[in-house]
This record gives sequence, structure tokens and C-alpha cells, in this order.
Amino acid sequence: MVVRQRERRVLVVDDEENARLGLSKILELDGYWVHSVANGREALDFLQRQQVHVVISDLQMPEMNGISLLRELNRNHPGTRFIMVTAHGGVDSYLEAIDLGAYEYINKPIKLEELRLVMKKMLKKQRVVKTTH
Repeated sequence: MVVRQRERRVLVVDDEENARLGLSKILELDGYWVHSVANGREALDFLQRQQVHVVISDLQMPEMNGISLLRELNRNHPGTRFIMVTAHGGVDSYLEAIDLGAYEYINKPIKLEELRLVMKKMLKKQRVVKTTH
């Protein structure tokens, strides 16, 4: 079964409102179903009620950073893909995120074509995995 792009559910997590709303709008215009929240705690609360295919999260946020959110996703939502975005990342956070299973690590400001390519590649790979199992 092929899932149409509009049925792909994305959760955007970023404490910077302009970044969160801008990224959400771009993804919606690209045909994704998008919900956004301001921090990792809100993301986990939302995920108790709704399943998503992809979480795109900022690294540095109050209350719960992106690495902690990724750890929780691994425990409670292991099939959810994760993309880390950050303006303040370094090699250590990159390696930790990738080691924990982040699909991609993107530096801010986000280049739209890079994000689109990552989303397309990730969701295509996810579709292949689902159809082969």
C-alpha cells in the first residue's frame, strides 16, 4: 500500500516560535500533515494521543532538550523517525544524536532544499522497509 504524502504526519518541536511556525508552514505547503509544539514535554504529551511518522526537533530547548526527547522516543515510540535541527550544535551533539538513531542532523538556518531532500529520502526509505517486512 502506498501512503500519500498528505497522510505523512510530522511533529515539529522548537521553542522558538518563528522557527516552529515557519517550518510547519513550509511542510504543510509541501503536503504534510503537521502539528507543532514548543518543547519536548509537550511533544511527549502529544505523542500519547497521536502517532506521527516524523519528529523534527530543535536540540536546545528548555525543560527537555532534543537529545532527551530522542531518548524518550526510542523507548516509547521506536518506529518514529527523528530529525535534529540546531543553531548551536557541535560534533559531540551530532555524534550522540546519530548514535541514538536520529535520521539526520541539520544545522540552522535550515536550507529548504536540504530539508525537502532529507524528508523525501527518509520517507521513501521508510516505505521500502514497510513493504519488505
